[in-house]
Order: sequence, then structure tokens, then C-alpha cells
Amino acid sequence: PDCVMEVHLMVSNPQDYIRSMASSGCDMLSFHIDSTSFVRRTLSEIKENGMKAGIALNPSQRIDIIEPFANMLDHIVFMSVEPGFAGQSFLPGSIERLRQLSDFRAQNNLSFQIIVDGGAHYGILKDLIVNGCDAVVTNIYTIFNQPDGIISACKRFEETVRSIT
Repeated sequence: PDCVMEVHLMVSNPQDYIRSMASSGCDMLSFHIDSTSFVRRTLSEIKENGMKAGIALNPSQRIDIIEPFANMLDHIVFMSVEPGFAGQSFLPGSIERLRQLSDFRAQNNLSFQIIVDGGAHYGILKDLIVNGCDAVVTNIYTIFNQPDGIISACKRFEETVRSIT
């Protein structure tokens, strides 16, 4: 199977890292909207460097904040925890926000992928998928620190997702 390298920058001035990410083999690059005053320019530069461009949407940001540049997006990293550290619990209200983002995508005839990042666990996988999630960033709740080991945990996660879709 193909391997895709997606890098999510949590830095100020993400435009300073675009060329080095491209030369490192990055396929998909995303950044936080509030990390630069030049969102459109940064998205364009990512694409000019041969990568798919995306942004992160934090839990405290309105869905419609993406409207001015939504047609430029290949993906959105939909944060379902406040960014900063691993192991946080999935935030209440995130499924409803995911549905709003998915509806925004459909109503505007857009095709960006929605990647959910933060606190995802087996109990919410179906809700994520039926509400528009295209990919999930997994973590300690599904892959790491599992009693059956990382390889078995990855296979179990994949089988669970396939049984839902």
C-alpha cells in the first residue's frame, strides 16, 4: 500500500517551513489558521511546492472561518481537542461541529478531506464516519499502549473501520 506523509505544523510562520517539508517528501501539509496573517498565500505556496494544502480548525474556531479560502483546501484537520498534548478526551460537541463542517463542504460543493484529530476512540468511530470524517488521527485510545501491541492494534483498528464503512 501507498504511504502518505501528512505533516501538521504547530508553529508560527508556517510559510518558513514549506520548502523543507517538500524536500523531505511531505505529501500533505497543514497549519493552524491563526499562525499566519497570510492563509491564502501559505496555501498557494504549499501547492506550488507539490503538496496538498490544509488547515487545522481548532475547537474554539467557528466553522465559517474557512469560507474565504475553502476552495483552496485539500484537507482540514478538524481538532476535537485543544491542540497541545496527546491523551486528551474527545470534546463534547465535536460530533455536531463535524456535521456542520461536513454540511458546509456539501452545501458549497467542495471536496476537501476531513481529518479528525484528538481523543478518537472506538466508541465514537461510527459517529465520526457517518458525520463526514474521511480519516482519523489515532492515538493512545486505539493504537498506542494497547495490550495486544501496536501491529495487532493497528489491524484491529483497520478492521473496525472497515466494518463500519
